Formats: sequence, C-alpha cells, structure tokens
Amino acid sequence: MKNIGMIIGLIFLLSCQEEVQLDLGNVTKVPVIEAVWTDDGAENYVKISYSRDYFDTLANEVVGSASVSIIDNASGTLVDFKFEDELGYYTPLSGQSAIPGHNYTLKVIIDENEYISEGLTQEPPVLDSITYVYEEESFFSEEGYYLTVYGKIPFEDGNYYRLLLTKNDSLLNDRGDYFLFDDTFGTNVLNNGFELNGFAFEENDKVKLQLIRLNENAYNYLNQFVSLLFNDGGLFSPPPENPESNIQTVNGEGQVLGYFMTGSIISKTISIEAPE
Repeated sequence: MKNIGMIIGLIFLLSCQEEVQLDLGNVTKVPVIEAVWTDDGAENYVKISYSRDYFDTLANEVVGSASVSIIDNASGTLVDFKFEDELGYYTPLSGQSAIPGHNYTLKVIIDENEYISEGLTQEPPVLDSITYVYEEESFFSEEGYYLTVYGKIPFEDGNYYRLLLTKNDSLLNDRGDYFLFDDTFGTNVLNNGFELNGFAFEENDKVKLQLIRLNENAYNYLNQFVSLLFNDGGLFSPPPENPESNIQTVNGEGQVLGYFMTGSIISKTISIEAPE
C-alpha cells in the first residue's frame, strides 16, 4: 500500500507540471557604458555599445559617435575623449588621468540622450611586496606557484577594492578571476600577507598585480555582475537581472546600463623564478 501511495503521488506531481514560456523576444536596445578613470592614464577608457536580445548571435553594436567627457568638479577642468577605431573604445585626448582626492563627473551624450555619473578618486592603500611559493598538486589546488601580497590599508572607511592579475600581458578576466574584497573582516588583510588562492602560476611567468580602491556603488555593481556570471539558471538560482548601474539618464528617455569606476591604482610586477 505504501508503494502504491508513492506512485499515485508521483503521478499527481507530474500531472501538475505546467510548461512556462518566457518572453525573450525583441526588446528595445539600451546603451551599455563601461567607464574607467584612474590616476594611471594608460588605464583610462570608455566603452559604449548597445544591449542585445537574448537569442541574438551578432557581434556587439559599438557606439563610436558619442560625445564623451569627464569633468573635474573641483577645478572645472574638462577632459574630452576620442573614439579609437582600432581599439573600439574612447580614450582621453591627451592621456590625462585622475587626481586622488578629486571628484569627477562622467558625461556621455548619444544622439539626444545624456547620461552622467559621479565618483571620488580615493587615495590608494599601501602595497609593499609580493612573494610566491611553489605548492604540489592537492585535492584543493593545482600544482604551481602561489602569490602572497603584503601591504597596509590605513583607511577607516571607504574600503572597497578590486584586484586585477595580468599573466604574460594577458589580463585574467574569466568569471573566476574577478577578485573583490572589502573590510568586512577588518583592515589588516594585507598586513600579515594576503594569499591569492586559486591563482596558480608557472616558472618564467610574468605577473602584474593591480589594486584599485573603488567607490561603493562601483564595487556593488561588480559584485552583482560576478553573481550574474555564476548564475546557472538552475532551480535554486535567482532570476537573472542586470546589475544596478551607477549611471543616470539626465536628458532624454530610456534606460542605461553599465558603470563608472574611478579610483587610484597601484601596480607591481614580478617574474616567477624557480629557487636555486
């Protein structure tokens, strides 16, 4: 009787299933802006494209005719950007860069629509040194050299950071390579050495490490973006949605996606060498 009850229950569950059709058809395209403004002129750019439909297989539609500028809110200095055809994005006309402690406004005009965002270029933390040690393959990690970062975070608040790693001139940019942290567990994370678990390197690798202090809204955007990258659409995954942009529409109509990130950036480069 127990088995019969289980079978009847399964039949009941199957009979209650209903196929749901999601409306993933054509939607109005939305501009997507990715703007980076640091105190290193070589790292500054603005990328603009349009969003695509869910099933669209075409390449991103790049916007190369926008008006792009950044204004120093303290001095009123205007930095204009130009579109680089070979790069596919905008760069400062004269290689200008941000000044730590200054507040900036990004301004983008596309056709009749104007978008703005503001951010403070905060002072960077201290990055003293980088060490590495070789580890054998284990159940939890692969064989290779692992880095430990030493430094100091002297700030009581505004501690939102992104760590970027470049291996042999190639930025590690897969979904598992986004390294974000704050002061949830204190500000002494760098004092005793911050081990970069999950990033194994080989002998003769050239590794560049960049540490950027972010504004909270840019940090939140990147956190949401990473969560979206790891959303597998499974039963227990939340419905996917675009990260909350820190860019606003001030003239015109419609939504805008993307983010404006400004911050001080510090860099160190090391070459992995086998111990003698």
